[in-house]
Amino acid sequence: MTEKQKKFADEYLIDLNATRAYKAAYKSVKNDNSAMAGASRMLRNVKVATYIEEKMAERAERTEIKQDDVVKELAKIGFAQITDYVEVQNINGFEKVIIKPTDEIEKEKIGAIAGIKEGRNGIEIKMNDKVKALELLGKHLGMFTEKQEIKAQISYEDYLSKLDGDYSY
Repeated sequence: MTEKQKKFADEYLIDLNATRAYKAAYKSVKNDNSAMAGASRMLRNVKVATYIEEKMAERAERTEIKQDDVVKELAKIGFAQITDYVEVQNINGFEKVIIKPTDEIEKEKIGAIAGIKEGRNGIEIKMNDKVKALELLGKHLGMFTEKQEIKAQISYEDYLSKLDGDYSY
């Protein structure tokens, strides 16, 4: 693997943004479309992909966080129901929202709560972003694939050199 490929892979591992990583490794590339196309080629490179996979596995082992753990936490947030945390009771003829005591809430459901505070109108429960959690789950499961059009210009001489087997990037 070349130094530039390693730089790309290390940058990619920071935030998994391939376009940004490509621009960081190849400082002369300023155009996002060019960077996106180059990044796509990089991620398909066997040596780069293997390096990234190994580093991600090392990170997962070091942090003891597995992909399944993250997916389960996102599912807790995404599929949380408000009735898991509050109930509506009729008190003296008025409907009143009552927050369940935390010891009555299942331990697995607590993770969907972003915070609890006492406000002007009583106790407030702030939930983690359900839509974002479902979006991340959907992307992980391949449910929301985005099609991107990549346009690139290449000179005739460069095109001919690629046909002759010159695939350096």
